[in-house]
Amino acid sequence: MTNPSKPWLKSYPEGVPHDLGTLPYDSLVDMFEVSFAQYPDRNACEYMGKFMTYRDLNNFSQNFAAYLQGLGLEPGARVAIMLPNIPQFQIAMLGILRAGYIVVNVNPLYTARELQHQLTDSGASVLIILENFAHVLGQILTEVSLKKTIVTSLGELIGLKGKLVDFVVRHVKKAVPAWHLPHISFRAAVKLGAKRTVIRPEISLNDIAFLQYTGGTTGVAKAATLMHRNILANVMQTDLWLEPAMRNKHIEQLVFLCALPMYHIFALTACALFGMRKGGLLILVPNPRDIASLIKLLDSHPGIHIFPAVNTLFNALVRRPEFLEVKLPNLLVAIGGGMAVQQVVADQWQAATGVPIVEGYGLSETSPVACVNSTLITGFTGTIGLPVPGTEVVILDNNEREVPFGTPGEVCIRGPQVMAGYWNRPEDTKQVFTKDGFFKSGDIGVMNQDGYTKIVDRKKDMINVSGFNVYPNELEEVIAKMPGVLETAVIGIPNEKSGEAVMVFIVKSDPSLTEEQVFEYCKQELTNYKRPKLIQFRDELPKTNVGKILRRELREIAARENRTK
Repeated sequence: MTNPSKPWLKSYPEGVPHDLGTLPYDSLVDMFEVSFAQYPDRNACEYMGKFMTYRDLNNFSQNFAAYLQGLGLEPGARVAIMLPNIPQFQIAMLGILRAGYIVVNVNPLYTARELQHQLTDSGASVLIILENFAHVLGQILTEVSLKKTIVTSLGELIGLKGKLVDFVVRHVKKAVPAWHLPHISFRAAVKLGAKRTVIRPEISLNDIAFLQYTGGTTGVAKAATLMHRNILANVMQTDLWLEPAMRNKHIEQLVFLCALPMYHIFALTACALFGMRKGGLLILVPNPRDIASLIKLLDSHPGIHIFPAVNTLFNALVRRPEFLEVKLPNLLVAIGGGMAVQQVVADQWQAATGVPIVEGYGLSETSPVACVNSTLITGFTGTIGLPVPGTEVVILDNNEREVPFGTPGEVCIRGPQVMAGYWNRPEDTKQVFTKDGFFKSGDIGVMNQDGYTKIVDRKKDMINVSGFNVYPNELEEVIAKMPGVLETAVIGIPNEKSGEAVMVFIVKSDPSLTEEQVFEYCKQELTNYKRPKLIQFRDELPKTNVGKILRRELREIAARENRTK
């Protein structure tokens, strides 16, 4: 199977090359160091009104790298980061890579069970964690093999203001549950590193840079193994694709709004890494769910050029009257990813800002960008756009044969940004690649004759809540362990706020089991976006003749019941 026609190439914006060409760096570390050398006096990030320059970022991350090297970790050691968007995330990520180690991104909202799985599966030696979540680690510390825990706070690196922030967070908001762990503070680790000399390791394009966890095509969280070449390729593809939006614009420094969490692959590449490649300023937003504060931030930052977000966030903003008063005169591109952008949201956004949402598509396994609309579009297209330079997309049937234009099939991707495989899971890796090396996304799409693809359905039962993947298998396994539950099935249902929400069907073994008990159990066992919004008790669940629960029928039942309300 080949794809000789590449119909999307005739639709490419003028000046965008068809292929990526040779990567200009030998590793991500080379890319960072070029930016440090070129832009030492530029501000690299802004956080709570405080700035950090590229020189600061260079020094802090180098010291952090030296500290990590002083721990005596083995080559290729995994170092986990469990932080929101604060300067420590950037410093830690850069320091880990500069030390020659592998970054493991961890969602800070994980429960103890989820955290234990990820630390164990990755074999992480070190964890950098925000104090707000340290109590979660405390619950499983004896079950994991960490050599060192580094704890930080929201205000640790921003001086006097930071002390006030930490006081309010700890004592007024009471957002730091009691915790007791053997640890070192982030600042102390950086200070210790400053007394050491960092040894620059040999890093090649074929070394692993990130373990990015995803459910893949099943419910078990597994890590997409992303090499330096995968991420670098995607940064360069993003750069080439955005060039038409920058053309003839005399911009001294690009300003990125980092509202999406940088532990998520979309923001990691589109903000943290691409931003550094461009010598950009990253406006760090630690809590994008606080919409009122985000609107105030936007109002005070009219210079923002690049605004990546998920549909949920765009929707939350355009529904606020006060956002409609915000002026973003310098906005070049609003990028929608992580989940499908809804037409109504895109139209409202464009009416409010004058700038369309440029929808793209990708996965953790593709670093993430595989397809995206042109930055020159004048309105919402309803498609995921075109494959980025050097990327091939084919639509295949169940026998891995290419289907005609306009015919639904599985979206399959081949390109330099596609992962090497799943960490320590050769069988899972084998299952998601065709014999010709195309990654099977699990999404059903149709491609038209101009090379534009539209996602129409999902092959897998994955649920997308505000851009985060939720896998029914995982939730069913967790809920099935609850006393009083005989059988359970999980589906996604449409939700105006989050795109989709989790609905759980349960057959009781204990008649006294209540919805409240199930909600409370899920609160203990599952992070927020995975928790059910709706629970329905039933006498039985629809099944095939071999006993497999039919989620499709449950989705139909839920849809019918919703229509009759």
